[in-house]
Amino acid sequence: MKTPELLAPAGSLTMLETALAFGATAIYAGQPRYSLRVRNNDFGDINVLKQGIDTAHAKGAKFFLVSNIFPHGNKIRHYIDNMAPVIALKPDAMIMSDPGLIMMVRETWPEMEIHLSVQSNTVNSAAVKFWQKVGLKRIILSRELSLDQVEEIRQACPDMELEVFVHGALCIAYSGRCLLSGYFNHRDANQGSCTNSCRWDYKTQKGVVDASGDVLTQQAAQAREQEALERSPEADQVYMIEESQREGSYMPIEEDEHGTYVMNSKDLRAIEHVKRLVEIGVDSLKIEGRTKSPYYVARTVQSYRRAIDDAVAGRELNPELLGQLEGLANRGYTSGFFQRHTPEATQNYLRGYSESGRSLYVGDVVGFDAARGLAQVAVKNRFAVGDWLEIIAPAGNVDVLLERMESTDGAAMPVAPGSGHIVWLPLPESAVGAFVARYIHPPEVVVPDVESVLVP
Repeated sequence: MKTPELLAPAGSLTMLETALAFGATAIYAGQPRYSLRVRNNDFGDINVLKQGIDTAHAKGAKFFLVSNIFPHGNKIRHYIDNMAPVIALKPDAMIMSDPGLIMMVRETWPEMEIHLSVQSNTVNSAAVKFWQKVGLKRIILSRELSLDQVEEIRQACPDMELEVFVHGALCIAYSGRCLLSGYFNHRDANQGSCTNSCRWDYKTQKGVVDASGDVLTQQAAQAREQEALERSPEADQVYMIEESQREGSYMPIEEDEHGTYVMNSKDLRAIEHVKRLVEIGVDSLKIEGRTKSPYYVARTVQSYRRAIDDAVAGRELNPELLGQLEGLANRGYTSGFFQRHTPEATQNYLRGYSESGRSLYVGDVVGFDAARGLAQVAVKNRFAVGDWLEIIAPAGNVDVLLERMESTDGAAMPVAPGSGHIVWLPLPESAVGAFVARYIHPPEVVVPDVESVLVP
């Protein structure tokens, strides 16, 4: 079996370098103006973009430039002029959605490789063949496909590169074609300005419909001296929603026997399906998250790197990887559309290991004091003496029982209170650059020699 590409997100040079260090073989990033991530993105600066492309190439990795908006007319006028200096930096491919922009790039730079974005919702082999005739090199398949459907497309299109998402946020709309953000905030998701309205923390309260059909809060209806519309228990109920950070701002929402029509999708985690995807012959496995942290990209890339290597070698999934991913901030995990129903035995398997191996990101190892023999740690979350820590580094991870901790002035510290603090831990110099996580449940197997793991 061939080894698929492991494609990692980058919103900054630090994320890019971290992804490469932990095992990514390709990076994707985009400029804010023409990609669907306008925030937390350093690559709007062409000098930073050049450094990113050069760094990836120096490491033997590929760099894909995202240009996947569906632009209105004002954004296409200067598109070619704006992209000319970017294309000159020689990214390995462009990830695109809009047929018009694709045509413009094909006509101007026929040698530039183009990958079709997931935003274009490719769900069948006929569509793949269409884009292949247009001259595209790779199709990023829609998230709404099952494993069997992915395999059908692979068999029908054996000479076309295929890419699938295996981890990250899921949209409640069809591969990102959502109107909530535009409706609530006049910020278009397909222009890169999504405010993630589906993930806000809403409160509900009963609403009423006035004589003109407007949905109001009960207080507003009373203020207008209008009688509330009575509804039977069987009828669909009208509610007003209030987002926790927007007190006093109410929006109508309807709920019936099928549920509420604004919802927050669980996050995608398909590491348990990596072996099947490798067997199918998918060319690239992709991690979502250009706005996430370097720790997120380190943890996900390291886990999927191991899963891919095990699958290619014919080994089964190491269940410890489930717990490692569980420690990331997430909204609960789902395998999305890959598998409609998880077998009962597998459900228990996934849930058990997810909880037992869970850890929490607590710090970055940022320096080393040779005179003190201690490593400097920038604290991100609370941890204390007596905790079991996991030191996460490209060379390997190691478990450590924290027996002492010092402040910058050398005083003993029983607790690292939280973000913004600096502490010093008895870790070797080789730990510099590593991430620190605190186990929720202490590990059963301990590696006592930190140096033997962190030093190649």
